[in-house]
Amino acid sequence: MRNSSRKQARNRSAKSRLHTLERAYLELLGTGKKEDAAKALRGLSSAFDKAAKSGTIHRATANRKKSRLALRLGRTK
Repeated sequence: MRNSSRKQARNRSAKSRLHTLERAYLELLGTGKKEDAAKALRGLSSAFDKAAKSGTIHRATANRKKSRLALRLGRTK
């Protein structure tokens, strides 16, 4: 029980960080700051990879989200 609660806390922290980074990235896209958004996407991709590596999220989920976020960056003017 102690192990599962410790792992649950670690997973919740990692997912919360991912949501925060994703929200910041989308905010940059919304304001039209493409260069800053590109930097944020690199950090966000790294965070998704780390979360997938530790098993917090599934590998395919991380890849799908990275792909869709990169497409959104490409579509911005």
